[in-house]
Amino acid sequence: MTEILQSDIPHDVTAPKPLPGIAPLEMAEWLQVDEAFAAQMAERERLLAERRGDVLAVTEAGQGAAAELLEVVLDWLAGNAPAYDVSATQVLRPDGVTVTVDRDDPMGTLGQLVQEDLCILEKQGEEHVLTAAVLCFPASWRLADKIGRPLTTIHVPVPSYDEGIARRVQRLFDGVREGRPLWRFNVLSYAAADLYQPVPRQHQSALGGGPELPFLRSERQSILRLPKTQACVFSIHTYVVRKPAQTA
Repeated sequence: MTEILQSDIPHDVTAPKPLPGIAPLEMAEWLQVDEAFAAQMAERERLLAERRGDVLAVTEAGQGAAAELLEVVLDWLAGNAPAYDVSATQVLRPDGVTVTVDRDDPMGTLGQLVQEDLCILEKQGEEHVLTAAVLCFPASWRLADKIGRPLTTIHVPVPSYDEGIARRVQRLFDGVREGRPLWRFNVLSYAAADLYQPVPRQHQSALGGGPELPFLRSERQSILRLPKTQACVFSIHTYVVRKPAQTA
């Protein structure tokens, strides 16, 4: 497929923090539009049209939060993203594409509005459970394997995600406040630039990897609490860049 690349990653990938590596995020900076917007959105639309069952899932428990998230995103775009033209029934995106707001399909609409993948997690018992998601750009995991499952299961088999980290992450989801999102990032070396990579491929969780791993992929991840349902939204903005050529 055609490579969809950014020219750079706007955070310092040379200094990734240990898990969970969380920092405060201004609400006005929650979602982003970057140079790859048009190409990434076209790829999202293709995936939603051709592989909807692989990239979108909503459980019965997640329907209320999915509907709320659509309204929250529309309000956020209207107030924080002047490149969008937002009304109650349609949205003109920065790339000139008009999206009809379908409130009967909130996650499908969201998948056509913003570059971020959006996952909804709701507290059930002692843990947050993935109840809905539009995940067009997975990095070596399948939505079908994770939907309806709690945080601890979602992160299996991440080697560094032990019981101690699991408890800290759960406390973060319990403690995130309305209007005060948190963010972190990861970075991986990949052999291919594909945005849709649902199955594990050759990658390395470090900046090295040699010439056979020529791409860096970094996810800007944030956690936001919805005011009505109190669900947590985990957003993922994906950057892929080609590594600079190494000189002898």
